Formats: sequence, structure tokens, C-alpha cells
Amino acid sequence: MLQAVLNGSWPADAHPLLPVSARHLARDARAVAELNITSVHVHPRDPSGLETLDPVFVGDTVAAIRAQVPSMEIGVTTGRWIERDPRKRIEAVLAWGHLGVGKPDVCSVNVHEKGWVDVCAAARSVGIGIELGVWTSGDAVTLRTNGVPPGTTRVLAESTVTDPSTAVAEGLRVLRALGSMPVPILLHGEDTGAWPVLEQAMMLGVDTRIGFEDVLVTPNGYLAAGNDHLVSEALAIRRKLRSSGYRV
Repeated sequence: MLQAVLNGSWPADAHPLLPVSARHLARDARAVAELNITSVHVHPRDPSGLETLDPVFVGDTVAAIRAQVPSMEIGVTTGRWIERDPRKRIEAVLAWGHLGVGKPDVCSVNVHEKGWVDVCAAARSVGIGIELGVWTSGDAVTLRTNGVPPGTTRVLAESTVTDPSTAVAEGLRVLRALGSMPVPILLHGEDTGAWPVLEQAMMLGVDTRIGFEDVLVTPNGYLAAGNDHLVSEALAIRRKLRSSGYRV
């Protein structure tokens, strides 16, 4: 699977085409759907452009995307940097369960954040799937020690090293620390490490992702013309690998 991550935590002025509003996220979701992408991850924003877990704005964003691409898997974040109090994160997730068409299909929960097990339990209780963010080998050990929570859709193995010469090695270390998981693993990088890690994931035959959350430029360093442009570049890498004999 190739997932599209449409905006992330970037400030609104990080890129002229960064989608921030619900309308623009829905536009980009439709554009990547036309490239056969079936899963998107977004960071909903409030009217001032700040990331939010507020059910009103989360619901508006998810509903707008669903109106454009009804069959798309729509994921959102529960990041601690948005709400430090784990109790309030839990309350938000529980409220998302009552949003109807605005209810997310999945939410990402980072294993290194305080209260992650309880946030996962809250998501499962309202029928929202879980993407477990594993940023380091230590996080992987924590996950293996605690076990994969019920309701987990996939594990996100995240290479947070941006140096392209070492980003792949870090991603592989996280994968080795995770070992065998009962759910799919999605491997990805960020910034200048995003493209080499994506190519490595494709060569390994594991899920990966691309989009403005992870990188703002194409593999050759040019500013991307949109999320669909980044997805097109990723698909070109997949075609190149297939022509080289990789089963991706």
C-alpha cells in the first residue's frame, strides 16, 4: 500500500500549495485518489490554521474528504504536541466516535507518548482503527513488551533521521527491533530522508507513504507541485523497481 500524507505539522506558509483547510485537504484527497491511492492521513486545522483535535474541526475535515472520495480510508493524528494532556486526547478520540460521516477511520498514536495505551483503548471503543507510530528502536521494544493493542490497523515504522545517507539504516534498525508483527508495517522517512526510505520500503515489499507531511520536494530536489505530484513520483519509483525485477 502507498498512503498519501497530505499536510502534517508544517506551518501554512511552508509551501504555497500545502493544504490546510478542509476544502483543500478534500481537493488533494480527490487528486491522489485519481492515482489509485486508497488511504490518506491528515492533520485537521482550526480556522487560524493551527492543528487541532477538536471534534468540530476534525469532523468537518473528515466529512469534506469523504464527500469527495467516499471509499477512501481517512486517518488523523492524536499527537501530543497538539494536546499535552492525555486525558483530553482520550476525550477527543471518544467524541470522534459520534461524528457520523465525520468520524475518522483510523488515528495515529505514537508509542513514545504518555497515555498511548489508553488513547488506543479509547479509539477501539468507538470503532476507530489505530496506526501505531514507532519512531525509534526503543519504541519498538516498548511495543513488543506491551503487545499490539486490539484494533490496530498497522504499525508506522518512522525513520526520523533526515540525513539521506543514514535514514535508511535507521529505518532498518526500527524494522529489526519490531520483528514480526501481527499487523502490516508501514515504513517511511521524513524530509531529505523520505525518498530513500520510501524506495527501501518498496524494495522490501512493505507499505510506505508519501506526501507533504513527510517531504516538500521531489526526488530531484524541486519544489513539488502538489500531493499528487509527490504520489506520481513515488509511483514512478515503483515502476522503475518493477522493471528491475523487484516484486513491489
